[in-house]
Amino acid sequence: MNPEPSVIEINHLVRKFGRTDAVNDLSLRVRPGQCYGFFGRNGAGKTTTIKCLLNLLRPTSGVVRVFGLDPRRDEVGVKSRLAYVPDYVAFYPWMNVRQVLDYLASFRQRWNLKMQADLLRQFRLDERKQTNALSRGQRTQLALIGAICAEPDLLLLDEPTSGLDPIVRREFIETVIGAYQEADPANRTVFVSTHLISEFEGLIDEFTIIEEGRETMTLNADEARSRYKKIRARFASPPPAAEFPEAKHIRRAGRELELTVNGRSEEVLGRLKSLSPEAITTEALTLEEIFVAALK
Repeated sequence: MNPEPSVIEINHLVRKFGRTDAVNDLSLRVRPGQCYGFFGRNGAGKTTTIKCLLNLLRPTSGVVRVFGLDPRRDEVGVKSRLAYVPDYVAFYPWMNVRQVLDYLASFRQRWNLKMQADLLRQFRLDERKQTNALSRGQRTQLALIGAICAEPDLLLLDEPTSGLDPIVRREFIETVIGAYQEADPANRTVFVSTHLISEFEGLIDEFTIIEEGRETMTLNADEARSRYKKIRARFASPPPAAEFPEAKHIRRAGRELELTVNGRSEEVLGRLKSLSPEAITTEALTLEEIFVAALK
């Protein structure tokens, strides 16, 4: 039986800039239909990795494949099946919004004109407006419309919503990206690098966290939530000075004791109950909280 094909496969990727390892021995695999989160601090190597996928940078060593193809040798084959939205977008300043979309559509085998009209209306973008008169957020909206209307097999997003106001950002993430995947859930794939992890919470299927170019964690999102727990115990008096070696973080405040655990929550709960607290509550961490806990 052949293994399930990968949309993105990175094996032991290294990208150096002089003596600096921007990406160091990174490996990950993205399957068709996933919304895959790529998380890390500023400078962690996220954008460098994405540029290697697009053949905008060449790896120092390691293997990068998109749709099973080498982006260096089959750049057209790769790019014809994906759409990319970077953190900062720019267009030819003499074009208006409609001309930009016509220009982008000319490179594509398919283009959803109804979706284009709907998104222009949803984002309240005037198609006659010159691109040099657009705000940063409006330029981002235009880039996202161009990416979605091409109906690509892979949507590659690098901080795609950082220039949008909170209302438009939430609407785009929940409605537009959700609808893009739902139209062909087995085949449409999203790879998103973002700092706004909480806003993608409901879409992420799997994620990788990198730090200083190295992978620190790769987990299925549901598995991560089941492993990472926040346990709070309230006592009648200040909490006893008990040891909890299983906990990643411990916070004492007044009569409350708060512990963050990665697995082994039952052991921690058993020890807490032996201390006779007034109340104990347990909740799963969000992906953003897991990100913070993993890098502390």
